[in-house]
Amino acid sequence: MKTRITTLFGITHPIIQGGMHFVGFAELAAAVSNAGGLGIITGLTQRTPELLAKEIAKCRDMTDQPIGVNLTFLPGFTAPPYPEYIAAIREGGVRIVETAGRSPEQYMPALKAAGIKVIHKCTSVRHSLKAESIGCDAVSVDGFECGGHPGEDDVPNMILLPRAAEELKIPFVASGGMADARSLVASLAMGAEGMNMGTRFIATREAPVHDNVKRAIVAASELDTRLIMRALRNTERVLKNSAVDKLIEIEREKGRSLKIEDIRDQVGGVYPKIMLEGDMDAGAWSCGMVVGLIHDIPPVKELIDRIMREADQLIRRRLAGFASNGAGVTKAA
Repeated sequence: MKTRITTLFGITHPIIQGGMHFVGFAELAAAVSNAGGLGIITGLTQRTPELLAKEIAKCRDMTDQPIGVNLTFLPGFTAPPYPEYIAAIREGGVRIVETAGRSPEQYMPALKAAGIKVIHKCTSVRHSLKAESIGCDAVSVDGFECGGHPGEDDVPNMILLPRAAEELKIPFVASGGMADARSLVASLAMGAEGMNMGTRFIATREAPVHDNVKRAIVAASELDTRLIMRALRNTERVLKNSAVDKLIEIEREKGRSLKIEDIRDQVGGVYPKIMLEGDMDAGAWSCGMVVGLIHDIPPVKELIDRIMREADQLIRRRLAGFASNGAGVTKAA
């Protein structure tokens, strides 16, 4: 399947593994790239630029296919040294960066000077157009369904993707609610050139996270995510657990006076405890509504091959069948 995204990034299949905190390590990124998609190392999971450089080198030893690095520009308790991270990416020979959160505008000159292609994650058409105007090569359009930060507009992909197709000139991929061949075919029908999967890739054999996390995803339904930090205008979709219940209770009590310090215990530094140690109640962690569509924990290659095979069947058989039946009815009439 050839799209503008596969051509832009030099990949076989229009499937991108989004950057995820304490998930996007070399093992998963390499597995996705080796299977024909685009694997992404999560830059800020590595505590220093030097550690990121080592993770890139490790991934390079595991695949000779294109890989990318995610850099997320979000409010945090400390400000990462972004120029140094960009230098590590450049020196590691990575030529694709997925940016997210705040606008990457101030870092675009350094990224473009290094010959790096930038795909920015956006939760609205206006942000997508801004990304296009500052020189991003592509955007990942995140609908309200997505895990992590869905923005503040609450627009689902059935509306957001066609709107993006109406406005954008650069290619975009669909993100949020993406899990299988149906996701991919629907995204293509609405104007996207591929899809970005996050939560679905956590529930794979190669994802270097604790088995408790993978089992929690398979066991969850589409009703088991919650939105937190809305009062801070930093909304995040997370999987329900006891820590999230406590966080929501604090939010109710504080109302509009809520400050990030009030929920620090539930959101600060919890990812290692969850993803690496398997403590499922340690805090809030990003997870999409798409858990309702995840029922197994396959190898990455098996997952991607299945998606592409079933997508071909959907397009060639089911959808083509509707077209031929429609033509038959018209002719008979």
